[in-house]
Amino acid sequence: MAPKNKGFEKRSPGKSEKFAKKAIAAFDDKHTTMEKYESKHQQILRSAEQIYTVISRFDNLTPAVQDKVEEWRADENSCSFKVKGFTVNLQIVAKEAPKYVKIQSGEGGVPIDFTFWIQLQPAGPYDTRMRLVLHAELNMMMRMMIGGKLQKALDQIAEAMAKAMNGSAM
Repeated sequence: MAPKNKGFEKRSPGKSEKFAKKAIAAFDDKHTTMEKYESKHQQILRSAEQIYTVISRFDNLTPAVQDKVEEWRADENSCSFKVKGFTVNLQIVAKEAPKYVKIQSGEGGVPIDFTFWIQLQPAGPYDTRMRLVLHAELNMMMRMMIGGKLQKALDQIAEAMAKAMNGSAM
């Protein structure tokens, strides 16, 4: 009779087993990386100063968004609202006139930690280029499921912002 477990002796993990464990950890659902998405540049026929005045305070956005989301609340540097059952809390964490506003997700509600910038680049006296840059902490599965949707949404938001600013009396 042949000995049991021949070739399956207990041994310490070798290099290939350690590599396999690291590879599995890299694909683990809990492993996240910071992903960057950038919108297309949008032209706004206003000065960067005019645009910055509007976007640098959440309470300035109340007339534009309060009827588009549920439970909108805003002050100068923070806002919250509900969208598809999620409560979204946002904070302005940095700003430099008239160049950018940096916004970060707050505690609770949204299952993704993110930061995004509204960047302004003057191109002429009444001509500004705007783009949105999003950094989101995503695991591999989320990246595969929503990465393309985030890019599309960012482009749509930038386009809608430019359209609103080009068509409104600020």
